[in-house]
Amino acid sequence: MAQLANLNGVSETLPVLPRLPSIQKTRKRVGIIGCLGKKKYHDLLEQPLQTTRRLALGLASIALVGNSSSGAALAEGNNGFWLDGPLPVPSADNKIANEKTGTRSFLKNHLYMADIGTKGRKYRLKKYAFDLLAMADLIAQDTLNYVQKYLRLKSTFMYFDFDKVITAAPVTEKQPLTDLANRLFNTVEKLDGAVKQRNLSETETYYQDTTLILQEVMDRMA
Repeated sequence: MAQLANLNGVSETLPVLPRLPSIQKTRKRVGIIGCLGKKKYHDLLEQPLQTTRRLALGLASIALVGNSSSGAALAEGNNGFWLDGPLPVPSADNKIANEKTGTRSFLKNHLYMADIGTKGRKYRLKKYAFDLLAMADLIAQDTLNYVQKYLRLKSTFMYFDFDKVITAAPVTEKQPLTDLANRLFNTVEKLDGAVKQRNLSETETYYQDTTLILQEVMDRMA
């Protein structure tokens, strides 16, 4: 009995063990929710659903209004990139077409050319001239089909870019640019004809003539 009394005495003097953190956190949450009351507890449970529903409706309305307003703004203000119908057919206003045919044999159809401004067109003329200068390694008997496609694509863009650059140029520069464009496209037409005939020797000859003018275009558009 004495030992039991001692044990009881020891147990009475021992400090109270701290609760585990998880138990404390659980009771803390329960205490907070309890303070909110029954009505507020149910409101708290329904709040995420209501917030998600409101957020979805809000985002949907913003998307609809944003799309309609941005579409109208782009359609009203022509920035050169927004199309509201079929692809426009480009045309040339200056005298850079073949005088006999009224066009150029290398021109491709169904190409969309965005309005990138005079500065952008000059940069593209310089870049495409460089691309055609780098085409020398592609010319071979079994690759002339690819040469023709590449030549026509680049030359078509250069043709209409040249026309716009000439239009925007000062009066004193219009004629020199027109002469340069005609010399270039005359040789490109001969090159395109040789490639079309799959005549490798003529292709190489006309390509050498074209490279001299391409270098001149790069210098002029620098």
